[in-house]
Amino acid sequence: MARDKYPCRGGCTIGARPVDLHITGLEQLGATIKLEEGYVKASVDGRLKGAHIVMDKVSVGATVTIMCAATLAEGTTIIENAAREPEIVDTANFLVALGAKISGQGTDRITIEGVERLGGGIYRVLPDRIETGTFLVAAAISRGKIICRNAQPDTLDAVLAKLRDAGADIEVGEDWISLDMHGKRPKAVNVRTAPHPAFPTDMQAQFTLLNLVAEGTGFITETVFENRFMHVPELSRMGARAEIESNTVICHGVETLSGAQVMATDLRASASPGAGGLYCGRHDGRGSHLSHRSRL
Repeated sequence: MARDKYPCRGGCTIGARPVDLHITGLEQLGATIKLEEGYVKASVDGRLKGAHIVMDKVSVGATVTIMCAATLAEGTTIIENAAREPEIVDTANFLVALGAKISGQGTDRITIEGVERLGGGIYRVLPDRIETGTFLVAAAISRGKIICRNAQPDTLDAVLAKLRDAGADIEVGEDWISLDMHGKRPKAVNVRTAPHPAFPTDMQAQFTLLNLVAEGTGFITETVFENRFMHVPELSRMGARAEIESNTVICHGVETLSGAQVMATDLRASASPGAGGLYCGRHDGRGSHLSHRSRL
């Protein structure tokens, strides 16, 4: 009998982010899980057993959890309605490099043939597409140009399409992306977040900023998380004009922003006021609990 316990999840407060899909998936593989005194307590008698798992909704985290657990389970596991994000493919490829048997990664049906053990190996992790996209947006709002090297352009199709709509001149190579605004102010764009291959929710805050300094009015609709507009009031401190209506931010572009003391609300969104500081010059950032976790 193997047992373990760990504290209930934390992380950025961008929505409910329940762990029910993780728990349900592990239980279908044969684990016994209880929530007691703020801890998740899990146990299994012998090895996990392969199962046919149909996920109620698309979840990157739950797909990774189930896929990793099934790697060492007895028998075959099939995950239906699996997430298709590049990070899912990368995780699967990493596990395969260590001896796992996984197929279908990058589709909504992943098959895992359980193995008894994994070995060691060397693996190069996928470049962070959201970090790349953030630098591209920072250059776009600055009306400048940038070359991002060690990037993977095919993971950013939706983001690059919106940057082109905003007026950016973009070129891509095998492992690089260049953006040039030629000194022009970006144009406002409409964005709707959704699971991959649609527009990523982790780039929503950055494009909110882009719209707030662009020509015209743009609409940002968030469909993945229900509490991911906390950066909007912070940008308003800098002179941005925005209105939140349900799950949509209506962004009215302004010519200039001004320096202000703002708070980093979550990991990805903290880059939004940070990049806004590049647009207006000096500003102060609050939220020291995030400062060591946030990079721009």
